[in-house]
Formats: sequence, structure tokens, C-alpha cells
Amino acid sequence: MAEITKKSLEHLAELARLQLTAGEEEKFLQDLGKILDYFKELQEVNTDNVQPMTGGTMLKNVMRDDQSGGG
Repeated sequence: MAEITKKSLEHLAELARLQLTAGEEEKFLQDLGKILDYFKELQEVNTDNVQPMTGGTMLKNVMRDDQSGGG
């Protein structure tokens, strides 16, 4: 597992203003370790020939411009 310690978990919980029980701490340590391991795995993927994205979509806003409604 990636390195996440009880001390770093306690620090994160304090920043998020969470009060964790001992059982929750153990579960979070395991879960966060798995997440960090997955990021390690993703870093090993060869992305040399992949163009960076500049946006998520080519869609444009289809809503009308606001207009004042005289009256």
C-alpha cells in the first residue's frame, strides 16, 4: 500500500473537522492506501502519444441571451 500513516490520517481528519472512531480510522487507512496505490498504477501508464485535453466537450451554450422586457 502507498504510505499513509495514522498521524497523516489524524491530520487530514482534523483539517476536515472529522471525529473518527478507532474503527473508522482503520477503514480510512485501508481505503486511502488503496486509492494512493491506484494513483501509483496510473502514473505508470504511458501517455507519451496522448494529446492533452483543453476542454471536456465541444458543446456550446444553447440558451438565449438575457433581454430586458420593457413594459
